[in-house]
Amino acid sequence: MAIQKSDPDYVTALVRGLSVIRCFDKGFESLTLSEVAARSGLTRGTARRFLLTLEAIGYVSQNDRTFRLSPKVLDLGYAYLASVPLWEQAQPLMKEIVDQIDESCSLAVLNGTDVVYLARVPPRHLHTLPVHVGTRMPAYVNSMGRVLLAELEDADLDEYFRHAELRKLNRYTVTSETVLRRILHDIRKNGYSMLEHELHEGRRSMAVPIRNRDSVAVASINVSALMSRATKKEFVD
Repeated sequence: MAIQKSDPDYVTALVRGLSVIRCFDKGFESLTLSEVAARSGLTRGTARRFLLTLEAIGYVSQNDRTFRLSPKVLDLGYAYLASVPLWEQAQPLMKEIVDQIDESCSLAVLNGTDVVYLARVPPRHLHTLPVHVGTRMPAYVNSMGRVLLAELEDADLDEYFRHAELRKLNRYTVTSETVLRRILHDIRKNGYSMLEHELHEGRRSMAVPIRNRDSVAVASINVSALMSRATKKEFVD
């Protein structure tokens, strides 16, 4: 069980340091001290100490008045991938799928209310999405996410819906908890999830769970394509 913020073992300084790292993102690759403080919710003095410490150990670089992450930050992500050999084992099989159908194939795990992509093999054609390892997507509107949500125990699924922000991404996105629960029930019965239009209009995605030796779903794998390139029957087949 995770400890609470009030627990004496909870290290606030570590949480704040990680919040500084998370400030840097697409569109925010280079930030001033004031911008880091504003995005992290820290005071300028606290943000400055964390930035200088991160610079000292090689995770941040400074150029005049701006800071940016250094390539060493990739070590943190690779440490996780190295501890989860599944993605490495899956790559040859995913490539085989892509070679056969020439559509993208991805592998993801559930993390909080999102799915995180651990592996992806793009197709040879150009009609694909810019999804990379580490990309996060809301689980409720992702075929791999729905497969994994369908595997949750009732209490865990209740917890998910308490924290998930069900936003309308386009006119097709399902945001009703009642409807989503019905969809998840059908996924559990059918053994696969198929998403059409909800995330990207005109696109279809189908996913199945990856189970461990105890039959517990530990990840999911999908194929995704423009609906004009493959029929629903072809996906199921």
